[in-house]
Amino acid sequence: MSSQIKIPSPLRRFTGNQSSITVAGETVSEVLENIFNQHPEIRPHLLDETDALRHFVNIYVNGVDVREQRNLETPVLHGEDVHIIPSIAGGSDGLPELDQSELRRYARHLSLPEFGIEGQQKLKASKVLVVGTGGLGSPVLLYLAAAGVGTLGLVDFDVVDESNLQRQVLFGVNVLGESKTQSASKRLAELNPNLTIDVHEMRLTSDNAIEIIQNYDLVIDGTDNFQTRYLVNDACVILRKPNVYGSIFRFEGQASVFNYEEGPCYRCLYPEPPPPGLVPSCAEGGVLGVLPGIIGCIQANEAIKIITGIGKTLKGRFLLYDALDMEFHEVSLKRNHECSVCGDHPTVTELIDYEQFCGINQPEPEHNWSEITVNELNQRLQSGDSPIILDIREDYEVMLAQIKGSTHIPMNQVSTHLDDFDQADEIIVLCRSGVRSQKICTLLTEHNFKNVKNLQGGIRAWSLNIDPSIPLY
Repeated sequence: MSSQIKIPSPLRRFTGNQSSITVAGETVSEVLENIFNQHPEIRPHLLDETDALRHFVNIYVNGVDVREQRNLETPVLHGEDVHIIPSIAGGSDGLPELDQSELRRYARHLSLPEFGIEGQQKLKASKVLVVGTGGLGSPVLLYLAAAGVGTLGLVDFDVVDESNLQRQVLFGVNVLGESKTQSASKRLAELNPNLTIDVHEMRLTSDNAIEIIQNYDLVIDGTDNFQTRYLVNDACVILRKPNVYGSIFRFEGQASVFNYEEGPCYRCLYPEPPPPGLVPSCAEGGVLGVLPGIIGCIQANEAIKIITGIGKTLKGRFLLYDALDMEFHEVSLKRNHECSVCGDHPTVTELIDYEQFCGINQPEPEHNWSEITVNELNQRLQSGDSPIILDIREDYEVMLAQIKGSTHIPMNQVSTHLDDFDQADEIIVLCRSGVRSQKICTLLTEHNFKNVKNLQGGIRAWSLNIDPSIPLY
């Protein structure tokens, strides 16, 4: 019988720098003797003068610590993995030592020659900030916690909603309505009690980003809006922190590593955000539930490679994934020397107002339509008034929630149904949150409709303030 023996870094000088060797033997003692026959210089490093295993040496067979059994006659089956792990005084470059429980927990990592005990020590010493604990943050946090990242920082201000459960695998029905960061912290501690978990239950802003991010080695971007994405990027450039990027929409995902080893930043790729409302959110456009799991795992993988210094990262590479066609594509990225943040002569050297930069909450341009609140509409309906309520959401949204008596025409079909209405009709336009409906209000007034109103807050506001039996989504 033969097995693959993983040789620890300090002993590879005796094996010609081989990280593993093939050795025959039916028990641990036979395997050791055959190692010593091939490489006699190793014997005194593992056995003492009485041929007993030295106290600072551990041997694992398929992840099981032989030392705990005090039995070197433990059988070794053909092909089983045998890993020799001597202690390293003080750790490499001040890295933390791993205790016996950690050696058992991470045995499959320690078996990887490229990773080994030093890679695991680097993970234990690392501090990673995850901005957003939702679709992307869930798989990122679960796998980094399981992998042994020593300190995880969680930034989020939201609570768990039932519509999250389709993809945000950190949460279950038992925590609906609870704080995402608090619930995630409990779940991660159950997964790996060796972690330190920093909870930042707040919105990341220009006022707090530097103070929070400066305490971590790298940042993972799990955000779902442009203003926070640009904020994370700029703060990482200012603080010289790697930024592991991921984004998802419908069936497509993207991933990259920004601001790492003189590589490009997010603004090198997208110098400016799109106009507000041009790119729909996942809530409006939908997202395949498994997609954030795939992209989030890629982000976690990139973070581990950055921390341990192994492999080739996505620095200077932009990964595109299509879940429907099951295709990965990659394009190359280069640092823009004219970039306003990371360029040779940056013009953005401190954090700015990112809502203003992204056109959020700006004064509305003049228009010929007005707003109506859900309370005002409800009072009118209760009094027997019956304006036309035009629901411009998609079919699946109407199946989830609707206001009784509304007329449904999907947004992209409204222009072909203008003749269905009289230009003097009062038309109240409804969408999920009151954003898409503004565009249709403008469309109607441009076609000479005289009495057009936008329902503020959309059907979400109706559910929250008027009829809680209507599901939030």
